[in-house]
Amino acid sequence: MRLIFLGPPGSGKGTQAQELKRRYNIVQLSTGEMLREAIRSGDDLGKEVKDIMEAGSLVSDEIIVRMIEDRIEKPDCDHGFILDGVPRTVAQAEALDSMLASKNSAVDHVIALKVDMEVLIRRIGGRFSCEDCGAGYHDEFKPPEKEGVCDICGGTNFSRRSDDNPETVRARLEAYEAQTAPLLPYYREKGLLSTINAMAGIDEVTASIEKILSEA
Repeated sequence: MRLIFLGPPGSGKGTQAQELKRRYNIVQLSTGEMLREAIRSGDDLGKEVKDIMEAGSLVSDEIIVRMIEDRIEKPDCDHGFILDGVPRTVAQAEALDSMLASKNSAVDHVIALKVDMEVLIRRIGGRFSCEDCGAGYHDEFKPPEKEGVCDICGGTNFSRRSDDNPETVRARLEAYEAQTAPLLPYYREKGLLSTINAMAGIDEVTASIEKILSEA
């Protein structure tokens, strides 16, 4: 199963990806984590990524797709993967399709999560995560079962992103609309796109995704 989640920051992509990861034993691949993993590896690609990022430049579409290609060849992706945060542009999507086709593979589903902008701002403003295992939480929508203690690993160290504030969030949403929203017609024309109302509760959104996957 090879999935792509589309949606602006705070739409719930990461939360839903984690749930599918648990249910289907597939891997969640986020751009940020893949970049960090590439740098940690110290291989040629990792060194190239590190130099680009340290110079303050953007990582090219070619390198992003090479990074994905390297990652999906690892054994933990044998059952499939979920791409979260990538592709960001039509150019990346086209390059991703070409790379998968070269491996006699293809994306199975593209799921777009739609939410209201003001709700997004509330969602993003309340996010925090466990520093020890990376589990995500929210002040209002998903607090830990025990205050101050991670449900997953029992850690007590939490952090918030410095850019999770209304002004920065609005700028990120505008960037999403400009760059990533054109992916919707691209995948719609391929017959891969399903759109879900992500304003519903987490369990309801998960059920909607499950329905899409079961009807395939």
